[in-house]
Amino acid sequence: MDRVPNDVVGTAVAPSSERLMVAGNGVASRRILGLDFFCGSAEEAVHRMRKGGLLVVPAAPALVALESDRAYREALADADLVITDSSFMVLLWNLLEGDSVVRLSGLEYFDRLVADSEFCQEGAVLYVMASEQSARRNVAWLKRKGIPVHGSHVYIAPRYKDGVADAVLLTKIRELRPSHIVITIGGGVQERLGLYIKQSLDYLPAIHCIGAAIAFRSGDQVFISRRADRLAMGWLLRCLWRPRSYVPRYWAARRLALLLLRFRGDMPPLAEGATEPQTESSASVA
Repeated sequence: MDRVPNDVVGTAVAPSSERLMVAGNGVASRRILGLDFFCGSAEEAVHRMRKGGLLVVPAAPALVALESDRAYREALADADLVITDSSFMVLLWNLLEGDSVVRLSGLEYFDRLVADSEFCQEGAVLYVMASEQSARRNVAWLKRKGIPVHGSHVYIAPRYKDGVADAVLLTKIRELRPSHIVITIGGGVQERLGLYIKQSLDYLPAIHCIGAAIAFRSGDQVFISRRADRLAMGWLLRCLWRPRSYVPRYWAARRLALLLLRFRGDMPPLAEGATEPQTESSASVA
């Protein structure tokens, strides 16, 4: 269903129920910046992902790249489930549209995912992690939660340059054939890697691009409690934890307000000269 942009100040806004869309896969969503954001609970999202597909959790700083990063926007557009992790985006959208979209954070989704009995089965999950140090902390936390993780089911991502093609990772996936693949590397990279995996396999696992969510639980990054997450204070805690890394990142996200004001439900046009970035990253900074 195409949305007619509300470009005229004072134009009547349709009730929320009238703007609730149901995509071809049966998922209720809102179209924001050309992306169909999932409208539902964490439990519903976990249930939907049992069918397989690509789940992404774009934060506000990453959403700004929709107009400049061709590969990133393609990855988000081709995702099967896009989560409303950005409290800044949800707040602005609701103010601009008179809507009532509810935020579903990546951390809330991850907390529900690791409580799912199917996910917790031995050998069900392959973890793609940012570094050996992150892997040690994350695996130790998973084991404390009672989730079995064999060393063969942990893959340390290289620093991807000139794209995210990774034949070694694909070989491991084809050998293990996990039901779930959890990618915990940097935002902007993990989504492209997730799409690459999805398009390269002969079966469809559930590919969860959760970024730093596991790090907030394992101690690999600053701890974010469920209460702080519900209050949308995760960005502030990260800025206090590592101001040099995160203050500039979140400050740059202010451009998202302009994109929402101008384009509302439509995908921003790709800037002239935009190309696939020459990214070198596997850091868990999502």
